Amino acid sequence: MEKDQTDAREQDKRRKKAEKLKKLEEKIATPQKPTYVDTTAEGEKKIQGSLDDEGLKAYDPMVIEAAHYAWWEKMGFFRPELAADQKTKPRESFVIIEPPPNVTGLLHMGHALSGTLQDIMIRQYGGCDHAGISTQTKKTRHDLGRKKFLEVVMEWKEAYHKKISNTKRRLGLSVDWNPFIRLYEDGTIYRANRIVNWDVQLRTAVSNLEVKNLELKGRTKLSVPGYERKIDFGVMTYFQYEIDGRDERLEIATTRPETLLGDSGVAVNPNDDRYRHFIGKNARNPFIPDRLLPIVADDHVDREFGTGVVKITPAHDQNDFNIGKRHNLQFINIFNDDGALNSNAGLFQGQKRYEARYTVVAALKEKGLFVKEEDNAMVLKLSERSKDVIEPLMKPQWWMKMRELADKAVEVVQNGQVTIFPASEEKKYFRWMQDIDDWCLSRQLWWGHRVPAYYVVMKENPSAFGSDDFLWVSGRDENEARKKAEAKFPDRSFILEQDPDVFDTWFSSGLWPFSTLGWPQQTNDLANFYPTSVLMTAWDILFFWVARMIMLGVKLNGAVPFREVYCHPIIRDTEGRKMSKSLGNVIDPLDVIQGISLDALHEKLKQGNLDPKELQRATKYQKSAFPDGIPQCGTDALRFSLAAYSTGVTDVDFDIKVMFGWRKFCNKIYQAARYVIRSLKTDFVPNSILKSGKESLSEKWILHKMTNTAKAMHDALEKREFGRCTTILHQYWLHDLCDTYIEQSKYLLSSGNPSEQRSAQETLYTALYSALTLTHPLMPFLTEELWQRVPRRQGDSTQTISLAQYPFYDDNMNNPTAEASYELVLDLCRANRSLVAAYPTGDGAKLYCQVYDESDLAVAKEHLGSIRALSGKGIAIIEMLSKEQAKPMGCVAYNVSSKAVVFLHVQGHVDLDLEISKATAKLTKANEGLRKCQKLLGDTEFLGKVDQKVANSERARLADYEAEIRSMTDAISQFQGLRIG
Repeated sequence: MEKDQTDAREQDKRRKKAEKLKKLEEKIATPQKPTYVDTTAEGEKKIQGSLDDEGLKAYDPMVIEAAHYAWWEKMGFFRPELAADQKTKPRESFVIIEPPPNVTGLLHMGHALSGTLQDIMIRQYGGCDHAGISTQTKKTRHDLGRKKFLEVVMEWKEAYHKKISNTKRRLGLSVDWNPFIRLYEDGTIYRANRIVNWDVQLRTAVSNLEVKNLELKGRTKLSVPGYERKIDFGVMTYFQYEIDGRDERLEIATTRPETLLGDSGVAVNPNDDRYRHFIGKNARNPFIPDRLLPIVADDHVDREFGTGVVKITPAHDQNDFNIGKRHNLQFINIFNDDGALNSNAGLFQGQKRYEARYTVVAALKEKGLFVKEEDNAMVLKLSERSKDVIEPLMKPQWWMKMRELADKAVEVVQNGQVTIFPASEEKKYFRWMQDIDDWCLSRQLWWGHRVPAYYVVMKENPSAFGSDDFLWVSGRDENEARKKAEAKFPDRSFILEQDPDVFDTWFSSGLWPFSTLGWPQQTNDLANFYPTSVLMTAWDILFFWVARMIMLGVKLNGAVPFREVYCHPIIRDTEGRKMSKSLGNVIDPLDVIQGISLDALHEKLKQGNLDPKELQRATKYQKSAFPDGIPQCGTDALRFSLAAYSTGVTDVDFDIKVMFGWRKFCNKIYQAARYVIRSLKTDFVPNSILKSGKESLSEKWILHKMTNTAKAMHDALEKREFGRCTTILHQYWLHDLCDTYIEQSKYLLSSGNPSEQRSAQETLYTALYSALTLTHPLMPFLTEELWQRVPRRQGDSTQTISLAQYPFYDDNMNNPTAEASYELVLDLCRANRSLVAAYPTGDGAKLYCQVYDESDLAVAKEHLGSIRALSGKGIAIIEMLSKEQAKPMGCVAYNVSSKAVVFLHVQGHVDLDLEISKATAKLTKANEGLRKCQKLLGDTEFLGKVDQKVANSERARLADYEAEIRSMTDAISQFQGLRIG
């Protein structure tokens, strides 16, 4: 009755907690404005409202991102298309498998990064993981019982599975037992009683990859879960064993005195003369009198460590396990699964392992066997999840032989069947494969894929069959296992008991690339999409997951699971810590997309399983990192930020200010598109050809920039340089399109003739269309919204930007000559603006542009109107001067390059002494630069190493420095003349 009431209270508590979190999330997720996008009956997207409407003048990601994804899904744009003859045979395709997220929690920024980079590649090329170990971080499962525990976890899983799927949509982004059975029956998987990393808090084995090493320099007191006081580590305890039948003792040093209760032997080096006469004798365990410890000789013993004598505890140390096997010692387990000592520990039975550390030392002192304690540098193994100290423990487990699998997995990378990026991770992959151990597959959990193995319990004479390892059969279900058992043990009476353990999640996840395509059945998906193209993952699970997928793919499917592995960075918090649910520093992507207050962030922390101390620390961190909460950034800004983070480094620190800065960039794109759309007439239909041949210089320039941006984007995407993609797009949008050509188009549209105006509109349209499609993989929502609002070229019936042709390089638009000419115009404009800003002369500024080359001067004169329009306000005169014309008096000079110089008349407007000082400083800097260039160009070794492009660049810099020196020298002379005059 009391238990039922407790269960009811726990259920009610969980229900209220879930309802509170649901209300909080609903409040956060409510869009600020209603969606204004719907779909016609024919499926064509229809946009309601004009960008000039009051509610649409400003960029609002919550409005723009509200309905596009649902429409994409409804229209089936994400489904792969196969031609009729491709449904039963392989075809060329670009396939990415989506990593299964951990269903025991919400998606975090790492998932967002991985999903974003995958989606970028998929758009350019036109299931959930169980992770059951997270469910046992609290001591509730044994109280609930397995059945009830699984019911509760299923509730959790369903709730979070729904939230994960929703987050994937906001970001714009089967189990078969055959593998185990096949690998078990061919001998790759086997059953053995060996040392595992035991987590006494979780009561399960954990892999080496889930263990963190803590380096200690000496005695260190550490908090250990389950203990009120801190425990001493980094201490070497010296004690003595008495020799049976002799009045002698052996001094031994150990960092784990509590384990002497499990000692079954003592070892010395056979070449150590100090102890050779003890070999073959027995030591006595002082606390278990009837246990004699054989003294054996073993080359493994380090004569320089401690006293040169080693206590052997085969059941609780991997090295001791190996020595125990070699010398046929006893394997004595002294710990229960919870870390308490069992009956093999004698009088110490029932004590916790680290309580026994102190009581054993005290008992040694009472018996006069204690010698001393010393500080000792050591490495302590900690469980990554529970933070408890790992206890090496012998356990019967399922193991997979790894040597042969690893060798083949190395071979496919070495011969180029799989490439790993960056190259530094490939080197780590090879190093790990060299030292690989057999893989412990089983976990003592209640949530996960249960091992399909059954123990045959003989009703009569079970010992007749030798070891217990022989009494196992595998099967997809009990009926299949029973048939195998009947064939293996004919005419025997038995019952079957399924192993209660589950698989290590990485075993199940290792089957992901082909099991998701229908394997082991030879499905159409498997034929068409395996091997996949790219695997995207964080570098830190290269060994957890990627290596296992390669090994299992080659073993079970005869082919690599993917052609390429891209290891992306890990996003850390603002303090450089890895984001972790146990630290409470995980950032939910939805909170960045939608924005969230500091109070709401605090409230979400309370919904988790954080220890009160960790909750306090996490709350403090949130106050420090997000004093005003997280501002609304939108999905597109988040995705662009994550791509910008991907520069090949392993770690990046999360910075919400950077992400919000990219939101401002989204607004820049939005406003630029508004301008272009408003500049087009309502009946504007773009030409079917992209270039007429009658474009002005500025139009030729932007088309040149556009096609070379497409080329650069293809190159960056091909090389997986996602950070460079953001730089390329930022340059094109902000500097080429917005700051330059759009400003130039205003002059053309207002001052040009009808033909020039139409050409400017065509070029604006082409430049915008290309910019949107180039940007779409990184910013899918904003680009879809704007793309839907621009007209189509004749014959273009594409419904969505998702299916639009990704821009490619067109040599017809490449025009280096136009680029150089217009760059000169832009340089003159920039110089003019800089001079006017540096030397305010009122609205009557007089500027003189002296251009040295005749052809360049002709270009400048031809585009004087553009130069005037782009040079800013307050300019009365801009006069072009040839090289031969005299320099104007009373002016300050600005060296554009070796091709031109600009003068501003300043006499009577500036402090001459101050300007002489400024010019002198510039002259000094230019002379320093000149000397460096001269030194490099005079170095034959340097010129022999670099290519011609680099050498020419240095020569151009030299010419610029020479021009700057002439210009500053003239300016100083002029200022001095003005001062005298």
